[in-house]
Amino acid sequence: MSLRLAMTAVLLALVAAGTPSSPAQQAPAAPASPAPYALDNLPDKMPFDIPYGAPISLERAQAAIAATAAEARKHDWKLCIAVVDSGGNLVAFERMDGAQIASVQISEHKARASAMFRRETKVFETAIQQNNYNYILTLDGVIGSRGGIPLVENGKLIGGIGCSGGTGSQDEVACKAGVLTIK
Repeated sequence: MSLRLAMTAVLLALVAAGTPSSPAQQAPAAPASPAPYALDNLPDKMPFDIPYGAPISLERAQAAIAATAAEARKHDWKLCIAVVDSGGNLVAFERMDGAQIASVQISEHKARASAMFRRETKVFETAIQQNNYNYILTLDGVIGSRGGIPLVENGKLIGGIGCSGGTGSQDEVACKAGVLTIK
């Protein structure tokens, strides 16, 4: 039995010490030169610097909603559609028959975020999901889901449109139909 204990002790010692080809015995690799931190890039111009224009009228907001709803009906998507003015205030809203209740607030949130941040909400989704910029989630009013698009006329922000109820891609496609009524 003592021979067996001795052999076990020798084997354990060899495993603990490692072999010359084990990663523990190899010299550590030189650290890679750090890549420039993306957030430290200094652009020449301010991104998403869309000047504010006159707020969208009720008539134009309703036209954008009608075009969006028509696109959704073509695909049998049941959506909630919100249009806000350049200050993020609700101007018009439609909940299509059968659209989920939760999408009421989500569509408004997407529209408001697109107007307040002057960019598509897809930008936030990409920043969070693909670039791991999770700090984005700490910004008040952000929504990390596509389907919110600023409404820009003659280079000026007049509002935002938001859709919810489908997948993010469905919401985005429907919203783009509403955006086309503004340009």
